[in-house]
Amino acid sequence: MADLPAANATSERKTRLGGALSLAASLLWIAQAAIIAAVLSALLTGQDSRGWVMALAFLALGLARAVLNRLALATLAAAAETRLQALRHEIIGTESASADASAFGGAGAIAALTSDKLEALRPFLLRYQPARLRVMIAPLVILAITAWVSWAAAVVLLAAGPLIPVFMALVGWAAKEASARQMVEIGSLNDLLADRLAALSDLRLVGAGPQVIDGFAKASESLRQRTMAVLRIAFLSSTVLELFSALGVAMIAVWVGFALLGELSWGTWGTALTPFRGIFLLLLAPDFFQPLRDLAAAWHDKSAADAVMAELADWRSGDRRAVLGTGASADALRFGGLSLTGLQADQGGRTLRFPDLDLRPGDSLALCGPSGAGKTTLLRLIAGLVPPSGGAIRLGRDLLTQDNADAWRACLGWMPQTPRFLGRSLRHNIGFGQALDSAILVQSRVAPIIETLPAGDRTPLGETGAGLSGGEARRVMLARALHRRPGLLLADEPTADLDAETAQDIIDGLLAYVAQGGTLIVATHDPRLMARMDRQMTLEARP
Repeated sequence: MADLPAANATSERKTRLGGALSLAASLLWIAQAAIIAAVLSALLTGQDSRGWVMALAFLALGLARAVLNRLALATLAAAAETRLQALRHEIIGTESASADASAFGGAGAIAALTSDKLEALRPFLLRYQPARLRVMIAPLVILAITAWVSWAAAVVLLAAGPLIPVFMALVGWAAKEASARQMVEIGSLNDLLADRLAALSDLRLVGAGPQVIDGFAKASESLRQRTMAVLRIAFLSSTVLELFSALGVAMIAVWVGFALLGELSWGTWGTALTPFRGIFLLLLAPDFFQPLRDLAAAWHDKSAADAVMAELADWRSGDRRAVLGTGASADALRFGGLSLTGLQADQGGRTLRFPDLDLRPGDSLALCGPSGAGKTTLLRLIAGLVPPSGGAIRLGRDLLTQDNADAWRACLGWMPQTPRFLGRSLRHNIGFGQALDSAILVQSRVAPIIETLPAGDRTPLGETGAGLSGGEARRVMLARALHRRPGLLLADEPTADLDAETAQDIIDGLLAYVAQGGTLIVATHDPRLMARMDRQMTLEARP
């Protein structure tokens, strides 16, 4: 995130350069139009057109335009990619370092903002800003040349040109609101999808499939209506633009035609209109409106980009507490005991207060109490994932601080209540690329699971642990927690929702870890697990 201002500055410089190259390419058409007008005028009047020279000049200018356009697109694409990557790094880095769930939305909304919605900025960066630069300069250059040739044609352009931005602004207000509503629908649909996928097995068990399908159908239909609203506005604005540009070009064509036929003697600066000048005006008139066409086409990109930037501002405005440490790899501390003194944490508008604790190496502790008493919060506090609002956490003689939090977490094992997987092999989900310890696989009862899988420990797992039952997934979480032989293991409801046999396997694995000299803190409602711990700490729910 520290590189974000530098990345934005680099992107802005490249965008200005790309816009300048695009403007230079568009202005070359004026010279090409003059060549075409000279050749056609010579053919009409029977003069020598010097065809080969003109053709070579025209081709050279065309090649120069192609090169400039190519360079402009490449520069603008690089600028857009730099900007989008910087924004993605900002979002991912901020969310990764945040101790709290985002107030912006769920995982689906954050994923939609990071991927689909940020991509809506790319057309804006590629087209709108260069088009705006061309509108500011190219029409004025063409208008000045047109006025030098014919004041009547310049008056037509002056009458038709300003009406287009006025109507585009009126249409743009509606487009911005429609785009904002569409962006909100995309985020909501992603949140809905993420929630339903997370609870898919439970929904199938209770037979809620038809209701879920109906919910998706309604949400997708709402998104379709929002999208069609944006498209209707786009077609309306295009119709308005083409109407005024067609009228402007037609009026100039009529005036040029009658002036060349000798029916009109006004409109020039005291001299008759020549074929060269008439053809030149006809070739320039459409290009007077072309930058306005480009800006109109990119106007909807701006509307979508404005909606995305508004969501980014909303996301940035959220209050976040940072996780202690930087998240970088560090050498593990040697566990020499844990002490909690006067520990407090703010959660959901209330303050949780925890009893003092003194834990020695080799101890085992059960955190008991009703749901909402703060058992999971206390585990997160101990791991440095949530900063305390008061009190102190001591690691032996040292306080847990920003400086030692990464090394402290390196000596911890974490067994979450809800299993989480990467879309990689079972081996990678346990060891993250390191070789697996067969003793750990036996202790966690994962070895029998590997024998039943088609590719053994190389069997790929989905992000929800596809191919594993709930009990098997919990055993894999235990193997992951024990893989690096941590000094302290934190387990959150390790036996919740398990049958008696599987729960006993998990309890035996945890006790084997303690018997080997490990230190264990477990949050649980399971009386069997509580009874096997050396000590119990009861937390009370408070309003």
